[in-house]
Amino acid sequence: MKSNKIRIIKDFDKLDSEIQEQIKLFYPEGFSEHLIQFTNKNGEFVSALPFETEDKIYMVRMSVKKAMQIIDDDVDYDDDGVLKDDTREKYEDKYPDLDSIQANYDGEDEDD
Repeated sequence: MKSNKIRIIKDFDKLDSEIQEQIKLFYPEGFSEHLIQFTNKNGEFVSALPFETEDKIYMVRMSVKKAMQIIDDDVDYDDDGVLKDDTREKYEDKYPDLDSIQANYDGEDEDD
């Protein structure tokens, strides 16, 4: 089944801050372990972090090295590369519907 959602390929630092925050909440232990590889429309091999919202599918371009650097430089993450509890709570309050979007992305049924 093909999704009718808009597909966006973009660098992390070029995303709106709201999308960045949702991605952090979706991947609280960092990005590097969740990267996928695909071939883009130009036939180039790309690695990216997948993230899905209600109406869009993002492929956030980044290498493993870049993924680790983003986390290292981000004050929202602790020294172990885990989203800080106070930041997580703030984002959970700000994006309460993210759980249902995650369930759909993971292939789960919201009623389960």
